[in-house]
Order: sequence, then structure tokens, then C-alpha cells
Amino acid sequence: MSTLSVPLPNALEAFIDEMVRRGVAANKAEVVRQALVRFAEDQAVESVLRSEQEVRDGKIMRGDLRKIAKRLP
Repeated sequence: MSTLSVPLPNALEAFIDEMVRRGVAANKAEVVRQALVRFAEDQAVESVLRSEQEVRDGKIMRGDLRKIAKRLP
């Protein structure tokens, strides 16, 4: 596991301290880890939603992958 030093605005540091004080996480590092996991999950959901929208918009390719690949630049 590596350590990362990130400058934070006072408001974010206060938020992290509050999460630890309320027992949401055991320490500051755990708050940040939880936030990053949530961010990764949000990004995955956003990717799925974007893909679904592309399907609705007709921006999909159907057929043989080899034939499709030949048509790509």
C-alpha cells in the first residue's frame, strides 16, 4: 500500500475530521478510501448510463467484429 500526500482545502479537511468524529470511518485515511471507492462506483455507473444512452441514440455497431474493425480508420 502506498501513501499519497494531497493538499486539501480547509472545508474538505473539516469534513473528513467530522466523518471520523461521527464514527463514519476509523481515521482520515479510511474516509478518503471510502470516498475514492464511491467515486469509482459512480464513474462505473456513469459509464453504463452513457452506454445506454448511446444505444438509445443508435450509436452502436452490430455485426461481425472483424468486418467492423476493417471499416474503422
